[in-house]
Amino acid sequence: MIEGLDGAGKRTLATGLTEALNAEGRTVASHAFPRYGISVHADLVRDALYGKIGDLSDSVYGMAVLYALDRRGAADEIRKDLEEHDVVLLDRYVASNAAYNAARLHQDEHGEFVEWVRELEIERFGLPVPDLHLLLRVPVEVAAERAAKREQDDDARARDIYESDGGLQARCGVVYDGLANIGWLAPWQVVDGRSNVNFRSLLGPLFTP
Repeated sequence: MIEGLDGAGKRTLATGLTEALNAEGRTVASHAFPRYGISVHADLVRDALYGKIGDLSDSVYGMAVLYALDRRGAADEIRKDLEEHDVVLLDRYVASNAAYNAARLHQDEHGEFVEWVRELEIERFGLPVPDLHLLLRVPVEVAAERAAKREQDDDARARDIYESDGGLQARCGVVYDGLANIGWLAPWQVVDGRSNVNFRSLLGPLFTP
């Protein structure tokens, strides 16, 4: 599972890891959440994040349920991929829901919201438990600059209300660090996203029992 702030470079990391794994003869399946254009729940999330569904985005729990339902809709496909491929890479997963929405509530990794997300997505919805999280850590300022450049280069990728909220991004980074420190749901490997990543160096943790 690849986690990190908006603009951290998760897509680049996923692409680089896929190429490195393929070069080692490993088969890889990948998914990115939210699944815009695929899942109705993801599309509702997108509409809410761009102010198209009234005050829905104000509801932390309402948004969290939509994110969770998007993943629940992909659960069978993920389980199938786990059976058929050596590695399944997910760009955002349950930890994103925990980190972002705990940050919105000004809670930390020990707060009640993080536990609520675990109970909802893992226990109630039965989503597969991850084997490893890769936390792509970058300073908030760097992530914001990258997100702004992405927006400038691609009209279709305008920043949403979460991406535009520097305070939220900063709090989210703190929650992510906390989740990594306690090994929430699975082991965490922190990757420095400020410089070029050595993708091959990450292959070891991916296959460590």
